[in-house]
Amino acid sequence: MATHLNGDSPPAFEPVNNIELSSIKDSKIIKVSVYSSRAEVTRHCKFTVSTGQNLVQINGLPDVLEAQSLRVEGRGNATIHDVVLSSMPRPPMTSTSAKLVDLQSKRDQLQKALGRAKKALESLENYLSTMNIQHVDSSNLTAVVDNYDSAAEKLDDRVLTLEKELKDTEDAIRAEQQVLLSPPEAHSLLKQRVSVGVFAGAGGEVELTLIYAVNRASWYAGYDVRVNMQTKETPVTLIYKANIKQATGESWEDIPLTLETATPTYGVGVPTLSPWTLSMHKPSPPPPVSMMLGASRSAAPMSRRKSAFIESDEDMEFDGLTRGMPHIGATVTSKGNVSATYRVPGRITIPADGTEHTFTIVELNLDASMSWVSVPKVDTKTHLKAKVTNASDYTLLAGSASVYVDGSFISRSSLPAVSPQESFDCPLGLDPSLRITYHPQSKKVSQSGFYTKSSNYVYVQRISIHNTKATTTVENLKILDQIPVSEDEQINVKLVNPALSLPDGSSIKTVKTNASRAIPHVQVSEGVVARWEGSDESGIDVDALGKDGKINWLCTVPPQGKLSLVMQWEVSTPARAHVTGL
Repeated sequence: MATHLNGDSPPAFEPVNNIELSSIKDSKIIKVSVYSSRAEVTRHCKFTVSTGQNLVQINGLPDVLEAQSLRVEGRGNATIHDVVLSSMPRPPMTSTSAKLVDLQSKRDQLQKALGRAKKALESLENYLSTMNIQHVDSSNLTAVVDNYDSAAEKLDDRVLTLEKELKDTEDAIRAEQQVLLSPPEAHSLLKQRVSVGVFAGAGGEVELTLIYAVNRASWYAGYDVRVNMQTKETPVTLIYKANIKQATGESWEDIPLTLETATPTYGVGVPTLSPWTLSMHKPSPPPPVSMMLGASRSAAPMSRRKSAFIESDEDMEFDGLTRGMPHIGATVTSKGNVSATYRVPGRITIPADGTEHTFTIVELNLDASMSWVSVPKVDTKTHLKAKVTNASDYTLLAGSASVYVDGSFISRSSLPAVSPQESFDCPLGLDPSLRITYHPQSKKVSQSGFYTKSSNYVYVQRISIHNTKATTTVENLKILDQIPVSEDEQINVKLVNPALSLPDGSSIKTVKTNASRAIPHVQVSEGVVARWEGSDESGIDVDALGKDGKINWLCTVPPQGKLSLVMQWEVSTPARAHVTGL
């Protein structure tokens, strides 16, 4: 809309032209962008203005409209002067309606008809009671009684029918009166009004576009992860879904829908640091002499000890630590680089019913490497997981996923937020085709030393692996176990098999040492490598390897193949010492 008027002379001023529009009837939603906890709605309307000042009122906007987000744009030979958001005045309460009048008229008719039926029944009873039996021929007595019974039955049915109709009508009257007292729920959510002052240089048609944010609208990501174990080429199909719901009061009908992964922020600034000060502790002044004399003798030693503690020169006060951290006023922040915009294909209709509506964003075929993990000391089951690479241009939001392996539902899992070209781990449940046996631990005890005797414990742990798959080789199978870690210098733990070395000295000793800074590993046999747990992680601190006593074997097991792993360690303690944990 133009910001100034064309022409050399000002137009003739006329009274303000009031234009009242209904958001539902006179405007249309042309676009919606949905964020994680709100939505941005774009609404368009056309109307005719007069020369001079016009006041356009658009009624029936949602109550959850955020006032700070409202902006108005226009097209046409006019200027927007003022925009005001307010609540619509409550309509006057009406005590009657055409429907209520009809129901009340029907009730009156039914009451009269019911009265007539009851009077007719009463007259019939009176007629029969006034008949003199002596004047009735005995041959006609049966006919008189039958006629009475038939007439009374018809009147009884008539009374019952009218009483039911009257009750139903009175119930309908009460319901209509309740409707008149309480406006419909659908309209009670649309009580906002936008008033726009428009100054037109000449009469004609103009267009207004309202853009505003609303609460009670949201979307979140959901996934179907389908894994085909029979192929190595893009074995993972990821179906990216959007679950959308809204209860704003206005229906989104036949609109282009955009999904935003970012979170809009209002007034969020860079936080500031408060001063962090240090100061010497100032002792409290000593109590008056009279109070000290009045104290009991038994309390004196404690008082002296307390005073000496308070007056110590080593006491310092850290104001910055004892003071509570200030709270930031705004708690909503941007999601950073995990941000994207998606356009849902086609035109979408989402009613304001608060129920979830699911749409597919995209279906991706992704590369993945499979791996198996087992901790047989705790559980001999084998867990399967896939390391999936997001080779697409789509940013994946954190969300729940339904996982299917070879067409069978396996589990419900959670996916993290993933940027394009980033990898993520996806749990695929248990693989029952790998049989792992954790054999009972063997133990041998001996003593050594002449003057200073010590006890030596030798432990052996065997683990058996059987791949029951008929044609598939299992690669990247990790078996995780541990040896004990000494917390006392009198207890020495020595790993014998596999002969892994530590980067530096530790309470865990090994048979052979390695002075290099390379990450230690041992080729146990063909297809089996032993290493310290964590050595395959990026950015690992080499000096920390082995300090927790955890080791793993990385195995390759052919179809129907079997492996046997052996872990042996020694523990040396003083003779007759009681060691906790063995």
